Amino acid sequence: MNLDAATAQAPPTAELKIIYQSQNFIVVDKNFDVKINSDDESDRVTVATQLVERFPDNVDDTIHHKFRFVHRLDYSTSGALCIALNKKASAVAGDKFKNREVIKEYLALVRGHVSEVSITIDKPVYPNPEEGLTHMMCVADDPPVDMKTKSATTELEVLQLGMYDGEPATKVKLCPKTGRRHQLRVHCQYIGYPIVGDYTYSFRQDVKPYRMMLHSFKLTIPIPNELIDVIATDPFTTELDSKWQPLVASR
Repeated sequence: MNLDAATAQAPPTAELKIIYQSQNFIVVDKNFDVKINSDDESDRVTVATQLVERFPDNVDDTIHHKFRFVHRLDYSTSGALCIALNKKASAVAGDKFKNREVIKEYLALVRGHVSEVSITIDKPVYPNPEEGLTHMMCVADDPPVDMKTKSATTELEVLQLGMYDGEPATKVKLCPKTGRRHQLRVHCQYIGYPIVGDYTYSFRQDVKPYRMMLHSFKLTIPIPNELIDVIATDPFTTELDSKWQPLVASR
């Protein structure tokens, strides 16, 4: 099936895709442009509300949003997202993230043709202190004197060079070694290859794509006696979005 960008869009009410399920965990393939949870009553569809509808027997009324999210994905990011079904499982998985034992791999389309085969971006980040931009992160080349920065490392590997909607783009694999807010997005912007469709880090300029092209592709959590090792279907293929046209074969 060959879809245009318009028809490739998954509405927020799209059925929640389950890619792993056990007595302790569920891993979903989160839709893009859906919040994980929200206290805003106008957000009628979130991952939490989708889970309540799909798994009513697993609802925990002692938790504000009914389910325990082991980690988070941005509103605009799609892909593998892990939910713990009990307090013990949540604590064990949380420790794996805290101790950086979890392997996370993302796929992205970025603007331009990346010249290097691979890049290691080792740049601390910090919240943008400017009024109106506090929802964004900055790379700490020259941070304010009183600003506390956090270490951040991302490994980038080029998969394909191509064109997106007639403009140069590169399909990359991104592996965050730390888990900072907006880390992948701000690191890609910093090296001059912003993620296609990133409204925030293009300063509201990249508005033509139907979504931000960032996807949580592979998630490995080494839980004792239960290895979680999942892949969420790659959405950045010509079959699913004809605007993406690779120029060379995958590396």
